[in-house]
Amino acid sequence: MKALLLEKSPDFTARVAEVSEADLPQADVRVRISHSTLNFKDGLAITNRSPVVRQWPMVAGIDGAGEVLASNHPDWRVGDAVILNGWGVGETHWGCLAEQASLKGEWLVRRPDAFTAHQTMAIGTAGYTAMLCVMALQAHHVTPDQGEVLVTGASGGVGSVAVALLSAMGYHVVALTGKAQSHDYLKGLGAQSVLDRAEWANPGKPFQKERWAGVVDAVGSHTLANALAQTRYGGTVAACGLAQGMDLPATVMPFILRGVTLAGIDSVMAPLPLRQQAWALLAQWLKPDALAQITETVGLDQAIERAQALMAGQVQGRVVVAL
Repeated sequence: MKALLLEKSPDFTARVAEVSEADLPQADVRVRISHSTLNFKDGLAITNRSPVVRQWPMVAGIDGAGEVLASNHPDWRVGDAVILNGWGVGETHWGCLAEQASLKGEWLVRRPDAFTAHQTMAIGTAGYTAMLCVMALQAHHVTPDQGEVLVTGASGGVGSVAVALLSAMGYHVVALTGKAQSHDYLKGLGAQSVLDRAEWANPGKPFQKERWAGVVDAVGSHTLANALAQTRYGGTVAACGLAQGMDLPATVMPFILRGVTLAGIDSVMAPLPLRQQAWALLAQWLKPDALAQITETVGLDQAIERAQALMAGQVQGRVVVAL
């Protein structure tokens, strides 16, 4: 079978290779993968920009969608349509940028009837993470009538889906991006206005004028610190990424003087009930035309080049890899 194979012996290489099915890891469900995708973490792994991969050799791909080929797990039968997001796949367990994957049954989510396999990978971990962020805002009572909601890194995968979701749910969405060419794209997804990230990327005052009822942040560092400093009394910031950096150069002032909540969002090890809830809400709120607007589709042979472009900031929205 074809797979995007990452090796480190002695030097790092990423290539599309023929891999024996016999080499697949032991697990109780075998899946024929029809579609995968490229998330930020996939880009880091494929370009070796960060020590994402912890076992070698590794088949890349933290997401996959397809049909069950064989199963020893009681929840899954041959022919079932399934989705895989995270769980260390593509990091410590062979991933889904391949024609087949061997996966644990408890990692899988049943594909919602509202989506095709292609659409689930247009969403992928990035979109599923965006839904977890929106759920965190709702859990902390951030409602559309409370005011503006900011989405940082808005032209990326998480940000694009977050803008589309929040807009569909009736929120007044403000998008933050460094890509001038993405302004019309973001307004097409439902952003009411678009801000330039340049003024956010540097240190700001620890306490700034209140503006945001809620924030979805995929950027971290100074951008997250500035967002916290501008969040209104009782507001919530859902943090899920570190595109700018993993530091947080902020103070406690927004937390103790305005009662701001910083909600950390993890999609990799999220429990199954939370995943199922997220995918059910995605099926309810994410419109097919919005998905089509944010998605490009490539073949496996193009995945390495698109991963490099993703790391260079040259990708808007989501990349689906059709196997």
